[in-house]
Amino acid sequence: MTQAVEPSAHTSAPVLAAYGYCETVTGQQARNFAYGIRLLPAPKRRAMSALYAFSRRVDDIGDGELAADVKVARLEETRATLARIHEGRVEEDDTDPVAVALAHAARQFPIPLGGLDELIDGVQMDLRGETYETWDDLKVYCRCVAGAIGRLSLGVFGTEPGARGAERAPEYADTLGLALQLTNILRDVREDAEGGRTYLPADDLAKFGCSAGFGGPKPPEGSDFAGLVHFEVRRARALFAEGYRLLPMLDRRSGACVAAMAGIYRRLLDRIERDPEAVLRGRVSLPGREKAYVAVRGLSGLDTRHVTRRAVRRRA
Repeated sequence: MTQAVEPSAHTSAPVLAAYGYCETVTGQQARNFAYGIRLLPAPKRRAMSALYAFSRRVDDIGDGELAADVKVARLEETRATLARIHEGRVEEDDTDPVAVALAHAARQFPIPLGGLDELIDGVQMDLRGETYETWDDLKVYCRCVAGAIGRLSLGVFGTEPGARGAERAPEYADTLGLALQLTNILRDVREDAEGGRTYLPADDLAKFGCSAGFGGPKPPEGSDFAGLVHFEVRRARALFAEGYRLLPMLDRRSGACVAAMAGIYRRLLDRIERDPEAVLRGRVSLPGREKAYVAVRGLSGLDTRHVTRRAVRRRA
């Protein structure tokens, strides 16, 4: 069982400044993530911002314009920073505010920092240009870059004392991360293709006549692109359904945070399902008012109650 540790009453000025930096990064760059973490109490919100800022650093190295060998070196430097955090060798006056904030968060909450090593492993897979023959192959990548983030976040959220099945909470957090990542892959299919990356499994692409790839605003000639998208949407929905079993195990505000973030991506799936070719024309997104509605819905506990009722029916 994973339970959050009560944060200390006093947080020093240097640490608060480091958290402030991380919250600025999160507010400026996390389009969907920020809507969820606004629902958390301050200590958890700060810890999640530190996790986001470190994860963003890793992602930016992978997605940036640097030469491949420089990216590899930067990732190893970032891994070394993570090792210093692991070993308690980051002081409050360190010049890296993200390291200061993350080190403090890791002392306050049982965050499994090894998940950030997995994230670095996933970005290194990108740098090697790996492709994926099957869904089982792709799951390995998704677990590195998204499932690990779910498990890291659970370290901040904790589970409610006495929550039924809480020993499976890391598994559900991981699965929810997979659902979000598969949604990202569908949304970014053309953008990734233009960057020379293909994530969807090769056997799925072949099954629907899409092996030629997605270099333009139209699907490959003679392909069943809509069939491919609907197939992947069903897979993502099944992952969401399984991952949502985490919600009743969390306190109200942590559950609201997860429901808000996941709810935004589920609505993206709805849009992609209605118009599959939209992902080839540009980035599918939700307007701010719809994201705000999803956040309010999460805070109301509707999704948690729905999952709880469904679990009760299964046990009856």
